Amino acid sequence: MLRPLHQSKRQRLPALAGGLLVLLAVAAFVGIALTALLAGRMTVGILQAFGDPVVRSVLSFTLWQAFLSTLLSVGLALPVVSALARQPAFPGRIWLIRLMAVPMGLPVLIGALGLIGIFGRNGIVNDALGGLGLSQPISVYGLTGILIAHVFFNLPLATRLMLSALERVPAEYWRMSASLGLSPIATFRFIEWPALARVIPGAAGLIFMLCVTSFTLVLIFGGGPAATTIEVAIYQALRFDFNPERAVSLALLQITVTGVILIGLSLLPAASDTGVTSGRRFPRFDGRRPLVRLIDALLLSLAGLFLILPLGQVVVSGLQADLARLISQSTFQQAALTSLLVALVSGVTATLLAFGAVAARTEIDTQRNRNVGNRLMSIALASLSSLVLLVPTSVLATGWFLALRSSGEIANFAPLVVAGINALMALPFAVRVLEPAYREHRARTGRLAESLGLSVAQRLRRVDWPELKRPFLTALAFSMALSLGDLGAVALFGSENIMTLPALIYASMGSYRSTDADGLALLLGMVCLLLALLGAPGTRQASEREAPDAR
Repeated sequence: MLRPLHQSKRQRLPALAGGLLVLLAVAAFVGIALTALLAGRMTVGILQAFGDPVVRSVLSFTLWQAFLSTLLSVGLALPVVSALARQPAFPGRIWLIRLMAVPMGLPVLIGALGLIGIFGRNGIVNDALGGLGLSQPISVYGLTGILIAHVFFNLPLATRLMLSALERVPAEYWRMSASLGLSPIATFRFIEWPALARVIPGAAGLIFMLCVTSFTLVLIFGGGPAATTIEVAIYQALRFDFNPERAVSLALLQITVTGVILIGLSLLPAASDTGVTSGRRFPRFDGRRPLVRLIDALLLSLAGLFLILPLGQVVVSGLQADLARLISQSTFQQAALTSLLVALVSGVTATLLAFGAVAARTEIDTQRNRNVGNRLMSIALASLSSLVLLVPTSVLATGWFLALRSSGEIANFAPLVVAGINALMALPFAVRVLEPAYREHRARTGRLAESLGLSVAQRLRRVDWPELKRPFLTALAFSMALSLGDLGAVALFGSENIMTLPALIYASMGSYRSTDADGLALLLGMVCLLLALLGAPGTRQASEREAPDAR
């Protein structure tokens, strides 16, 4: 528990000023986009667009695919979680759990290419079905493809959230179930389900929200009249129809939908605090029967194959491309340079914004008597993560596109705007990395730094930076990786204004140069992997602390 610090205003004010600066910067960035969206467009014609049958059809499909994706992700994760919990000695269990973290940090475009390679017309699955005599192969496009892709990215998230809930069940419960001779079904009913039921509503709500705001996967696997979500419809209205009025009405509809979902999420048990599973083993006696072990091994093997095959497909297909030719092309070099510059600006911005927000909230929380202004600031800073979900990428990009179009400077400012949007999208993740480390560090060193009479600059240089540089690098690397893999904001601004690696991959796919797209995806994945390794020292320490339990 944090003890209150008796800091002087001279020491406390910089942190509060930093928090205020973060709020003003985010409010200005989002406010300009929303003002450009609404200015002069709140007419009866736009409001009538909500009654457009096409818009209603898009809204229905958005909610329907999100509902099915959530149902499949959570429903399929349940048996996988139970099998992981029952089989602590399953070979490669800890690596399977770690593998489930990969899709969450993987650029969506790379995962999509891997899924097309496995479930596409010439993929492994359809070849196997054809060998069995089935004449109708699986179509990876349309609703089926969207569901497969959403399950690929969200089943691991649901599994990790639910497994962390089972890890907190006291060991005495499992011993008691063994002494009572409970069957696996009875164990699930009386012990596992009560623990999972506390997590499932929040996890399902989070996945539903992610699927509602999904853009890249729907753009690749859907995009047709019968398989379009609101986010993709905004993109089509701007890029294909060049109908800003329709894009604005769709953006307002998107904000309304996400706002209603966020209100619903606030009423559910939070799942965000249980997102990290240590993978530790706990004693289970109900998984020792041969039949149960066989079924669990089959389930875990299928789950592992479902995750590994698309990732392996990206590597195999990418190696078949002429990587040397791709790297020597000026188009690739320009796209790679743009991607790295945008990712660097985005990563630094997200990390600094996160540090400002975390430092201000920590200082406010350690005050004995917090005034109304400080309390409101703390609430506002804590709400920044929800703001990202309330105003998704497509809405921000649409607003800034309209704002820049009126000035005729889209090409000049597009990279900066894309970097800003990516920074805002990465902000919640950067906060999550920095906040625990900063709060622990301040609780341990705050009084000592105060007693030594260190200035703010001296404290930052001599006390804070040596301890916090690793979380800083982790947050920076993760934010850069998110920006490198983003296609949403770039797609709305168009390749004539900004060309990044994801945009180049998407352009290669659109011109049927699939081999080049696979090679570019492999190169992008290698850059993201390098960033993950650069930001890994803090994670490695955590892994070392977990090692005794994992073993």
